[in-house]
Amino acid sequence: MIPDAGGNTVNRKIPFSRELYIEADDFCEAPPKGYFRLFPGNEVRLKHAYYVTCTGCVKDADGKVTEVHCDYDPASYGGGTEDGRKVKGTIHWVSAEHAADAEVRLYDNLFAVENPGEAEDFTTAVNPDSLKVLRSCKLEPSLASAAAPAAFQFLRMGYFCVDKDSAPGKPVFNRTVGLKDSYKSK
Repeated sequence: MIPDAGGNTVNRKIPFSRELYIEADDFCEAPPKGYFRLFPGNEVRLKHAYYVTCTGCVKDADGKVTEVHCDYDPASYGGGTEDGRKVKGTIHWVSAEHAADAEVRLYDNLFAVENPGEAEDFTTAVNPDSLKVLRSCKLEPSLASAAAPAAFQFLRMGYFCVDKDSAPGKPVFNRTVGLKDSYKSK
């Protein structure tokens, strides 16, 4: 059971499979001090699931990480272990086999300056990055059938509502409020 963006309790099943998607920012091959997410040899908790330990990664011809390999501890379900070990990092994930594709729209300030009315032509003050549309985003399968005006928190990403353009099997979500990341890259 988790709360949605409106504070209502939501029950859902979260499928777990051999292959998972994680945020690219949740893995760093050579992490800086204070980075508590996945890196070779480090153990983290998968939110609502198990502890996993990174055993390595696979890169493409350009050196970009395309896979992160991990072992999971089946006795750690629910966030604890028999030996009492603790982990510092928790990351979110989605089962690759069960993930729903969605369009996600990230809205930012419409204007790039505080007072666009002071500009000779206010259109020159429009923020070109006021809307970013991301396609083929991977979401939990329970979100595939969400209908407007439902709202949800996407962990560490912000609060999102279902857009009126959403259709069964083709969900569209709009970010309404972003969240600050507790880890700041130096």
